[in-house]
Amino acid sequence: MSGPQTHKTDTSDQVRQFTVTQDDDGIRLDRWFKRNLPQIGFATVSKWARTGQVRVDGKRAKPEDRLEAGQTLRVPPGGEAKHKAPRPKRELTDEEVAQAHAMVIRETPSAIVLNKPPGLATQGGSKMTKHVDGLLDAFVTDEDTPRPRLVHRLDKDTSGVLLIARTPGSAASFSRRFAGRSARKIYWALIVGVPDVREGTIDAPLAKQPGTGGEKMHVDEENGAMAKTRYRVVERAGMRAAWVELEPLTGRTHQLRVHMAAIGHPIVGDGKYGGQDAFLTGAISRKMHLHARRLIISQPDNKSAGGQTGGGKLDVTAELPEHFAASMEALGFDENLSDASPVRDEAPERTPAEKKQAARRHAKQYRKDRRGERRGRTISAETAKKKAKAESKGKGKGKPRPDRRKK
Repeated sequence: MSGPQTHKTDTSDQVRQFTVTQDDDGIRLDRWFKRNLPQIGFATVSKWARTGQVRVDGKRAKPEDRLEAGQTLRVPPGGEAKHKAPRPKRELTDEEVAQAHAMVIRETPSAIVLNKPPGLATQGGSKMTKHVDGLLDAFVTDEDTPRPRLVHRLDKDTSGVLLIARTPGSAASFSRRFAGRSARKIYWALIVGVPDVREGTIDAPLAKQPGTGGEKMHVDEENGAMAKTRYRVVERAGMRAAWVELEPLTGRTHQLRVHMAAIGHPIVGDGKYGGQDAFLTGAISRKMHLHARRLIISQPDNKSAGGQTGGGKLDVTAELPEHFAASMEALGFDENLSDASPVRDEAPERTPAEKKQAARRHAKQYRKDRRGERRGRTISAETAKKKAKAESKGKGKGKPRPDRRKK
């Protein structure tokens, strides 16, 4: 985790010394400043590097140089830009602090895992004042503690596992996992009706629906982005409703909700995509029944002076919210029938050597494809020339030649 020195934001009239922590191991020098001293701009860092004022282990360094844990970074005095001052910590009420801590279901050196309740947005927006991101200051104990960061999101009315990164370094690691689709997320949902096929994969490209201001998605076979969802029917209540496991194999906006509505079985309570057909009568709540039940993701290895901490695989399960549990009971579903297992294990993170090899293979294939395109264009051009020449000769046949003799 980041050392306390790297998070002081006050100006200094003297040379400062920082020790690169494990959390910052491997990042560029300019990224280190952006992460730990955001009030110092890139232009200032470049000037300091060019004039030798910033040094790593006593040696000159360039903005693009990579840092290693344990190195000593010399930073000259000043350089702070007022417009780059970090956001001040928001003062929370006692109720908000209690709300934030009540959501915690697991804590590790690199993560805080929450069970987000339905109705609470993940991040703020227009006319959105209450959200998870606004409560994260509850986990900042002092000025030297970095503010936790969101690394993924859940819809406002979706409940369940929400991962928060403790430090910038762990946020970068978790973000790579989510972006690379190696993190496994399993949702529980109640849907209207029962699919004919008990288990399968929905493959339907998604795009923003025109005329909705980007607030709604729809299936678009021609211009949509690839979207795949694995589903499995766990149990059914006659033909009225079914309890399903959902695993997004891609990460599109509202993907699970759109896909279930697209196959004719909207998620119970999802009026946005299912309309009135998404609501069941009787004791079933009108709230949306979509819950992020389980998350499996690899954690970054964080080392401290006392040895290695963190690392390994994080496997977290979130309990159902009250309305969802009540609906399960009303429909006669037994929670023990599902352990929310993913369809496949998490893919191991590639080493730098493997990443370079993959990049070389991609570049080689790209050049090969381009050569094929150029060769095809050359052949086409030569063919077109020959054809035009033949046609011009053909047009001249059978016509009298002009008499060029002088008269």
